[in-house]
Amino acid sequence: MLKLVLSHLPAAQGFPSQTVVLFVANFLTATLDRYNLIVRTNKRIQAVAERRRTEQRNQASKNLDHMSASEIVRLMNREDQKVPAAIANELPSIAAAVDGIVGRIRRGGRLIYVGAGTSGRLGVLDASECPPTFGVSPKLVRAIIAGGKKALTQSVEGAEDNKENAKRDLNKIRLSTDDIVVGLAASGTTPYVLAAVALAKKCGALTIGVSANRDSPLARAVHIPITPDVGPEVLTGSTRLKAGTSQKMVLNMLSTATMVRLGHAYENLMIDLTRTNQKLRDRANRILVEASGKDVSAAEHALRQSEHDLRVALVMLKRNVDATQARRVLKRTGGNLRRALGE
Repeated sequence: MLKLVLSHLPAAQGFPSQTVVLFVANFLTATLDRYNLIVRTNKRIQAVAERRRTEQRNQASKNLDHMSASEIVRLMNREDQKVPAAIANELPSIAAAVDGIVGRIRRGGRLIYVGAGTSGRLGVLDASECPPTFGVSPKLVRAIIAGGKKALTQSVEGAEDNKENAKRDLNKIRLSTDDIVVGLAASGTTPYVLAAVALAKKCGALTIGVSANRDSPLARAVHIPITPDVGPEVLTGSTRLKAGTSQKMVLNMLSTATMVRLGHAYENLMIDLTRTNQKLRDRANRILVEASGKDVSAAEHALRQSEHDLRVALVMLKRNVDATQARRVLKRTGGNLRRALGE
């Protein structure tokens, strides 16, 4: 190439041939360096885009802004149908995560969700539903969201990029080796979540990652990755859609299966629900009637005698004992309702 360039230079330019050669060589070297830099940069950008499935464009929705309302919702419905199938591929990992969570909680650990934005809010939602549904302490299932309480209702700029805040937030709740930290990040690249997972691992806690990107830093960082591949979003990058739906479904499985395995259900009934309003009080009565096979009057009487403890009331009705005897049986079986009932 250098000879080709020199052959096209005017012969009489007043410069020594050696100077011309050096000039051209430097020019070509600089040009090639810039070219190689551009190629490397483009390759890096392409590699990141390939890893971040959540940022890719959905070919089926490229004309989204030209679609009618009916066409948009039909398209979204078709795309949403991909979510359960993607989660089905992750069931072995989800089951392994449940077994790990149950084992740690039995040792005194806590289930802790960590996320930012939509992912963080989904974690807060799932954690907040556990006490009323399963009668457990609010301290058992916790949720930490980047940006704190303010981030529940509005965006907190830069919160998801702050690694130091993640460490501070986990240290504030005194993370222990018996705990479980579930990192929630649709992209699998959120710095706040990655920092939290790294600290949890260092402390000896069990780490689980829920992400829509299989080849992501989060998936590689945790003990158990759960990565339903739901594909690109209808609205490019809006992970509150399919990715968010998949996270909600995974969290439903993690918390529900965990609590059932820990004994917070009888058959498929919420035996430990809290009676904090009239709707839940009525539900408790129906649960007791259904579980015991007795009539409403007998169930209401047992509830009053048991001081509205569904477990005690059920043992009373099925074993035909009083409240004191029922509590004694439950204590002897370590609270295991099936064993207390002799089933």
